[in-house]
Amino acid sequence: MAHGDEVAVLAAAKQLARSAADIIGHSLRSAILHGSLATGQFVPGRSDIDLLLITDGALADAEVDALDTLVRRIDLAEASGIHLHVVTADVARTPVRAPVMELHVGRYERSSIGVEVERRTQALDLPTELAMARADGYALIGMEPSNVIGPIPPRWLRERGRHWLTTWQSRIDDVENGAFMVLTACRIWRFGVEGVHCAKTQAAEWVLNRSPSLTTVRQALQQYGGEPAAPLDEDGIAQVLDAALRETTNLGKN
Repeated sequence: MAHGDEVAVLAAAKQLARSAADIIGHSLRSAILHGSLATGQFVPGRSDIDLLLITDGALADAEVDALDTLVRRIDLAEASGIHLHVVTADVARTPVRAPVMELHVGRYERSSIGVEVERRTQALDLPTELAMARADGYALIGMEPSNVIGPIPPRWLRERGRHWLTTWQSRIDDVENGAFMVLTACRIWRFGVEGVHCAKTQAAEWVLNRSPSLTTVRQALQQYGGEPAAPLDEDGIAQVLDAALRETTNLGKN
């Protein structure tokens, strides 16, 4: 990422964290930046700002409304969206398979979804979010990830990853999300084999080194990087999903 883009997006993330802290007050234990911006793999115009807030207790209705408004209105700089997750300290400290997520506000500039809000729901994908924040995130405010997020068994993440690979096998005609499915499948594949969290671009290169014949992965990378490309071939998407499932099945019992 160019230096100017990096400065602008980090400034946006820090402003998001400070404004969230103003809303939540002293009950905010930590605001953790994670994802591609934290790992140095941010792609301008394509990557999101991922921010995890850990609070001492439940959010009041007024705090939920204020965080929703904040995400909708804040300047994204060169980010394509925001994933704001809020969990309580108890949930983060002792993760379970289906933890309760206090709040999620997602803003997606390049998607038909627009903005989505979920409150106090059981979130089967939250352990993966927590694990990535613990592994690669860092605190913009408050305590560092390893001090507030407990370890998550890798087998939970592998099982959830295979769930999505299987689900996507019936959605290979989804043109809007084809590149996302392929590149996320690469992340699931690498974690399943090596137990390594990484950005989409890194995972895709790892898969291509392992299986050069999966040319759909290279095409997904081109789309993700902003290069003009035709819609991904459905058979190619299916091949990536099948390969990822085949190579991650029965791996990692811990």
